[in-house]
Amino acid sequence: MSPSPGDQQTREPRRMALIGLTGNIASGKSTVMAMLRELGAATLDADELVHRLMEPNTPITQAVAAAFGPDVLDERGAVNRKALGAIVFRDPEALRRLESIVHPAVGRAIEAELQRWQAASDPPPALVLEAVKLVESGRYRMCDALWVVVADRDVQRRRLIAHRGLAPEEADARLDAQPPLAQKLKLADEIIVNNGSLYTLRRQVEEAWKRTLERAT
Repeated sequence: MSPSPGDQQTREPRRMALIGLTGNIASGKSTVMAMLRELGAATLDADELVHRLMEPNTPITQAVAAAFGPDVLDERGAVNRKALGAIVFRDPEALRRLESIVHPAVGRAIEAELQRWQAASDPPPALVLEAVKLVESGRYRMCDALWVVVADRDVQRRRLIAHRGLAPEEADARLDAQPPLAQKLKLADEIIVNNGSLYTLRRQVEEAWKRTLERAT
């Protein structure tokens, strides 16, 4: 006997939307991602993948130490990202060299995670892929929607100093090393402005979430 339409509907896996989340340093991407998680999204943080790749004795850690010297490793043998940042955020060529080491490995890790979520029998309504270089890498093209989080430079600077313990000159160096926002904003489906309160931010996130899921269905 052929299955009824209702049976067919229950057997079809729910489509999972893919949201690309990006923005420059200290714009509040992690806060937005946490809010999306509360709304029911699964999340994939490219920066967390980088942390894993830079643990002791990984091929990436070994390549970074070979390129920038043993002083960029901590006492455990993992990459000391603050020490590494002090080098690459003041030297565009060093930053490009680091990216050529790290980005291919991050791309492979992202692909593996995406395949795992897409194969899930009961996927969440959306998976959020958060990455600073989402546009520059071209990975935004795989997403159903591109969200860009923005904040004024003075707000970013205060956050870097207060929350990450950077000296003012270190904060300025990192901000100066960020890619321009113009291309991201041109491609964005949703622009989240994070200069004010968490309440204002949450309202923007909830409204953008609703629009994104409506477009994806």
